[in-house]
Amino acid sequence: MKTIRRILVPIRDFRARTLPVIDKAAQIASAWDAELELFHDISVAVPVEALGAPGFSLRAVKSLSRRAALSGLERLAEPLRVRGLKVSTTAVCDYPPYEAIVRRAISSGANLIVAPRRNEHRLPALLGYTDWELLRLSPTPVLLVKTSARYRRPIVLAAIDPTHAFAKPSALDQEILEESKSFSQALHGSLHVMHAYLPLPLTLKSGASSDNRLSKRVLRAANLEARQLFDKALVKTKIPVSHRHLIQGNSVEAILRVARKTRSTIVVMGAISRSGLKRLFIGNTSDTVMDQISCDLLVVKPKHFSLRVPRARRGIQYFSAALHA
Repeated sequence: MKTIRRILVPIRDFRARTLPVIDKAAQIASAWDAELELFHDISVAVPVEALGAPGFSLRAVKSLSRRAALSGLERLAEPLRVRGLKVSTTAVCDYPPYEAIVRRAISSGANLIVAPRRNEHRLPALLGYTDWELLRLSPTPVLLVKTSARYRRPIVLAAIDPTHAFAKPSALDQEILEESKSFSQALHGSLHVMHAYLPLPLTLKSGASSDNRLSKRVLRAANLEARQLFDKALVKTKIPVSHRHLIQGNSVEAILRVARKTRSTIVVMGAISRSGLKRLFIGNTSDTVMDQISCDLLVVKPKHFSLRVPRARRGIQYFSAALHA
């Protein structure tokens, strides 16, 4: 079973009275006896025209911003410490926020990032926080919190792809299964596993016709191959047959359907990032799952995931007031 020792919780609004992301991170920390770190990136934007102006002090701006952030984080941390949790607080000047979160997770040695799910995505060029970019860039597993209810014997659904679509590393399925098993055991829940497949690529491999009317023979062969691959991926697990879901159809629709049917609390998926395309592949699905899934989403990466975030912090962000006038 995988062990979580340190959890990073990015806090965007440290003035909020209650935050579900903190409640769930605290519950996970209690289950693993892990340390929590509440983190806020200070995305202060300073006009370049102010530099050198009388009475302006960049050091004072940084100091005041950091002091306010740490005060807010400490207010959120204190009730957790009263409960016996080990909690630290960190505030740094860095941007864009999703890069700052990844940098902090790596430098602090976090095993998990627990982040709130945003309602909309913003372009990276706007330097705003996007969970999409966080999932794409972070080598550390990311749990996106979409619901406020506490975990009570949660149903964890692992979505694997033993066909290795999009040249996905075969070891990624093992990472997904290990993370899913760890969460289900630590939170005293249950584990389900699913695989969605389409028969068309299999028919093309076998030289069969690619028209819309697939023969029953081809379909049976596709079903058999999918079943064999699925069973082989789970051969070393003790997951009961009733908790194994092999679905023919589109991956996005299948994941959403199985998650609803099983009343899943957490869906666990794998992701790889291709630098050339600047795109994220979650198994063989798209970001549609992230937008439409009604439960929490845990995304893990293969080992030796290529880090594409500079390790050095960017510090204060500058802009020209003249260009924005």
